[in-house]
Amino acid sequence: MINLVFNYSNEEQQIKFINRAEKRFMKKVLIPLAPGFEEIEAVTVVDILRRSGAKVSIAGTIAGLIEGSRGVKVVPDVYLDEISSNNIDLMVLPGGQPGTDNLMKDKRITTLLKKMKEKEKLIGAICAAPIVLEVNGILKNKKRTCHPSVKQNLAGKLYSEKKVVIDGNIITSQGPGTAMEFSLKLVEILFGTDRMNVVKKAVLAQI
Repeated sequence: MINLVFNYSNEEQQIKFINRAEKRFMKKVLIPLAPGFEEIEAVTVVDILRRSGAKVSIAGTIAGLIEGSRGVKVVPDVYLDEISSNNIDLMVLPGGQPGTDNLMKDKRITTLLKKMKEKEKLIGAICAAPIVLEVNGILKNKKRTCHPSVKQNLAGKLYSEKKVVIDGNIITSQGPGTAMEFSLKLVEILFGTDRMNVVKKAVLAQI
């Protein structure tokens, strides 16, 4: 029998200590997942935010396993019908196709987004998903970015070529290759620069 011993880094121990100390102030994050979601974007955001101490709920738009655009299957934590915007600090939409289209067609997503906007809560979207924000009026007068393949849907004076764009409570990003930077920026917004740097160092992110 081989005994595997895992030595947590000082950074990981630090995060665990912080999480215990701040449990009652836990930030709550919703990641809606629809069939055809982009796997790197969804999993990176979930992983990094959970490492930071956020309580992340993956909410399926359908019951059971949800298959991503590259065939990866994920079991959501909850069904989307169980979610209330009252308990959410941040809502993040992964991109991918047909995942983005499926989110756009879902009236529950529209309702949640509008309630989040009314309460001026944080909303994030990456890759093609900023289109969902656009059609629901969330990006009005907001700087934005997205995947180059859908740039025509968001083009204009407010469009930016930056990997991550923040305008008030709205955070957008470009795609799978920017998912780590996007996720770490979300950590910084939720918990501050110190926590973000701890997570960044723990995962050896070079950004």
